[in-house]
Amino acid sequence: MVKKILNTTLLTGFSAFITFAGFSQNEKKDNNGYLFNDLIRLDATPVISQDITGTCWSFSTTSFLESELMRMGKADVDLSEMYQVHRMYREKALNYVRRQGKTQFGEGSLSHDVIRSVAQYGMVPQEIYSGKNYSGDKYMHGEMDAVLKSMLIAVVSNPNGKLSTAWLDAYTGVLDAYMGEIPESFQVNGKTFTPESYAQELGITPDDYVSITSFSHLPYGEFSVLQIPDNWSNEAYLNVPLEDFMEVLDHALAEGYTLAWDADVSEKTWKTREGIAIIPGTPYAEMTNEERENLGKIYIKEAEVSQESRQAGFDDYSTTDDHLMHIIGKARDQRNNVYYIVKNSWGTKAGIEGYQYVSAAYMKMKSIAFLVHKDALPARIKKML
Repeated sequence: MVKKILNTTLLTGFSAFITFAGFSQNEKKDNNGYLFNDLIRLDATPVISQDITGTCWSFSTTSFLESELMRMGKADVDLSEMYQVHRMYREKALNYVRRQGKTQFGEGSLSHDVIRSVAQYGMVPQEIYSGKNYSGDKYMHGEMDAVLKSMLIAVVSNPNGKLSTAWLDAYTGVLDAYMGEIPESFQVNGKTFTPESYAQELGITPDDYVSITSFSHLPYGEFSVLQIPDNWSNEAYLNVPLEDFMEVLDHALAEGYTLAWDADVSEKTWKTREGIAIIPGTPYAEMTNEERENLGKIYIKEAEVSQESRQAGFDDYSTTDDHLMHIIGKARDQRNNVYYIVKNSWGTKAGIEGYQYVSAAYMKMKSIAFLVHKDALPARIKKML
């Protein structure tokens, strides 16, 4: 359900935030920072942390699916992020070995991998599967990743030439040791489910979701494989012009749909502490020290982003695929500039209680893709499916 919000958030030089019932004309005129008026804020589950792992793809997409369930009237469903991580680690291992080591293997994946996992393997509640089978309060995958990668390197470099039938069981055994064994069945509210039947009970239909991107090296209006390292599964995206890409975003939010967002957050103008992300008109390298210090605290005019500048950033590696998040709303500042409200997976101490206000310019320049329900698309774009 769409929520129209009257409250505002003020970012000041002290990196603080204050909530008001509204802002006056004088406040609009005199404030040098950022005062946000939330126009749309859709339902989302609480912010949690991915901790010391590279599993943002599962945390963001699982949050997205939880919002989808809330949109469908099924609130209070806390899904296991690590269930999908376990399933995709096994799929990535099979892919790596079948390609004889000539492909990506690591922590990274993308939103469509979670959707594919739901289609193949279903879903599990968090209370049933935490995905952490070791001591400590935080998820930490560094050791596990190193061990799994070493195993696969040894498998593909097998001096015998022919692989044994044991390697996948050995690999899965290590995965289970760190993450715990996948439950074959479990009970929720007194009813017994398998992961597959639980997904069917919740009513998520994987075929209803589509990935949208916007790059000029791909044909517009068609599905193409997007060439980014974490697209190890070679999934295709619907490629549209930048104007249509942003129309998808705005239309989805206006209709009550959230989006899973793949983006680049490595920019120095992504200010986690201040809870804001912008693309200044003056390049960071050309800024004075004072301008750099005040980024996200004092308002600065942003750059005009075009399809050409966006493509140039992708082609010269200025824009890379490095983080996935969950877009849940839209806001305007006191100068009437548009921002998008993004739920992150770095815990509530990052940004504004776990959320980031991302400017329209940043969204245009640094987005890789959206995952969204096909019914959230404008009619003329939906016809391209």
